[in-house]
This record gives sequence, structure tokens and C-alpha cells, in this order.
Amino acid sequence: MERILVVGSTGAGKSTLARALGARLGLPYHEMDALYFDGPGWAVNGELAADVARITAGPCWITDSLGCPEVRDLLWGRADTVIWLDYSRRVIMPRVLRRSVRRTVTGEVLFGGNKESWAGWLSREHPVWWSWSQYRTRRREIALRLRDPRFASLRTHRFGRPQETAAWLASV
Repeated sequence: MERILVVGSTGAGKSTLARALGARLGLPYHEMDALYFDGPGWAVNGELAADVARITAGPCWITDSLGCPEVRDLLWGRADTVIWLDYSRRVIMPRVLRRSVRRTVTGEVLFGGNKESWAGWLSREHPVWWSWSQYRTRRREIALRLRDPRFASLRTHRFGRPQETAAWLASV
């Protein structure tokens, strides 16, 4: 495991696991949201594909995303391992709700200097709405990719419960 994708629905704990696994294995961790959003007003990084190409050209890395469409094949084509946090909505939704409430209340500064706001909760792109609306689509996309012959060589770890993930991480 040297080039790792941690995938799953928004709120599953991808970043938390990727950060912990990167520290445990000594791999550089790259947060996809921080690469994607690079300025105020949730500005999108115009150099995302080049940045991801540069990162994934390296021998070792870990990132926390299925990958947005413009870099998805690049990430999957260069990874050697996929870790899928395939948790139920009953697990994910309380997590994403707690995280967004905490971020909104504390004014936590996020990617590109942005913050979650109460007004942002009305947007279909807010993490809570996004997680709910994209849950089935995301699961289907990951499952399709894992059956895709282009990615047959990937080592895959699929976890259906946080306890399974924690036990696996402790064994790494």
C-alpha cells in the first residue's frame, strides 16, 4: 500500500482515516477538498488536474476521494489500493450533520479560507444535502469502478461498519 484512495460517501470519515493511515504508514496525505477549493467563495482550482497529476506521479501518496470527474480516472489509474468506507446512511448522516453544525457554529476555516454558514445549509451543494442526495450515486460509482477491468489490479478493502475500519487500521 503506497498509493491509496480512501473512498465513500460525504461524511463517512474518509479524511480522518486517510490522515491516520498516512501517519501510520508514513505516506504524504493530500486532502482532495483542499486541492479542489483554492480560494474565497468556494473558488475551484483551475490547476486541479495538473496538481493531482503531479501528486499521483509520486511513488507514495494517500488521498480521500473518489475523485471529481476531471481527475477520477487519473487517481484510480495510479492507485494501488482502494479503501471503501461503505457505511449506511444511518452512520453517515449523523456524522455529517455533527460536523457541519460544529463548523458552522465555530466558524472553522476550511479549504481556500471558506467557512460553512447557516445560509449555506439552504444550498443543494451543502455537505449535508450533498451527502444525502449523492449517497446511492456514489455507492454505485464506486462499485462499478471496482468491477471495471481497468482497475482489476487494485487491492481493495471494503468496510461496512466503523468498527471494522478501526480494527483494520489497528492491525496495519
